[in-house]
Amino acid sequence: MSNGTRHSTFGIRHSTFVIDSHCHLTDPRLFEQLDGVLERARAAGVTRIVTIGTDPDDAAAAIGVCEAHAMVKCAIGIHPNESGNFDLDAMGRLRNLAKHPSVVALGEMGLDYFWDKVPQAKQQTIFEAQLQLATELSKPVVIHSRNAVADTLSVLRNFPQVRCVFHCFTGTPDEATSILDAGYLLGFTGPITFKKNDLLREIVKNTPDDRLLIETDGPYLSPEPLRGKKVCEPAFVKHTLQAVATVKGLLIHEADAMTAANTRRFYQMAD
Repeated sequence: MSNGTRHSTFGIRHSTFVIDSHCHLTDPRLFEQLDGVLERARAAGVTRIVTIGTDPDDAAAAIGVCEAHAMVKCAIGIHPNESGNFDLDAMGRLRNLAKHPSVVALGEMGLDYFWDKVPQAKQQTIFEAQLQLATELSKPVVIHSRNAVADTLSVLRNFPQVRCVFHCFTGTPDEATSILDAGYLLGFTGPITFKKNDLLREIVKNTPDDRLLIETDGPYLSPEPLRGKKVCEPAFVKHTLQAVATVKGLLIHEADAMTAANTRRFYQMAD
């Protein structure tokens, strides 16, 4: 390329490390075809998948997927849009589930003011309880924050030991700066491939190399060129990886090694 960026292709075969750091394999759209989903992921060079449980029952199901499939690990928590269905007693069940060796993080948890399904005070109560649990267990945290970055960061200031990734980041440059200045990571999904998302790609470019994760958030947010055509699944993370490589001026295997190392470090994966 004329701007000095090196060409990247999907030829990741130097030594593949590709990790989908966040998806929802227990969603029926993926779970009902799970063997095929995982086979397609392996064929695309994906070596590890982190599936997310969004309430205690979903967490137990996520652990079941991990037990059946060695390439899958999980994070478990109570999504803010599910928090209206639970009280603080749910923390006991989460604590017990979190002892399973496949659980590499807590979450996704946080605040969602976009859908506004649950009173903000209740969201914050359940969020804080999970952060306290993460502190006790020394687990990293996957953050869901929609239209609520300032309040999310305000809550997190009371839990300085907790390491966090703000997953599926699609916010503003100022929000990205606030998150990065606080010491957290950003996870990027299919929207960085969308044709009109130049501003989001600029945020990717400006994110420090060691603070960036890639994910699908499958079955949501299929990337270009599959947007609106297919349910998103872990194999599609290669499109997000390609976009990161392009905006960072890296060969795709270099971007792969970088993002995979970040994911393994964040989740403290030994393999």
